[in-house]
Amino acid sequence: MKNRFMTLAAVLSFLTFAACKHTQKTSGDTGATGEGLVTVMSVPATVKTGNPVMLKFTVYNKSGKELQFCKWHTPFEGFISSFLDIQSSNNTEVLYRGAMAKRMMPPPAEAYIKVPAGKSVSVDIDLLKGYNLSAPATYKAVYQASGMSGLEKVNEISFTVTE
Repeated sequence: MKNRFMTLAAVLSFLTFAACKHTQKTSGDTGATGEGLVTVMSVPATVKTGNPVMLKFTVYNKSGKELQFCKWHTPFEGFISSFLDIQSSNNTEVLYRGAMAKRMMPPPAEAYIKVPAGKSVSVDIDLLKGYNLSAPATYKAVYQASGMSGLEKVNEISFTVTE
């Protein structure tokens, strides 16, 4: 029984990534003017312990045509899944403490956000609501959910939490 469960889990994981594979092609598409979808994350350089750590997550469409991405595993759906790998300056992984959604594949049409040519979409989210950032330290965050969302061109961020 345990082997069947493990096999089923492996098949479902494969299907999850295979179903959104076309999203990567869409976001990496290069239109008449350039680079497809480019994502910029930003946070304040310094935040006092206990204050919100506000992440601005902006997706720019640098192409000449409308493109889309899957909002699953992005800040556009809130903390329904972990979308960042965050490490402190001593290389300790910061634990995610939000929900972990289970998904039916393939994603429905409403799971996609369309970005018109030359435009952008943004969302602000408090990282404290999904990650344990209570210790004073310098943190580095990397977006790690491109396999689901298709957002491959995303910068890394760093910030310092002070007492």
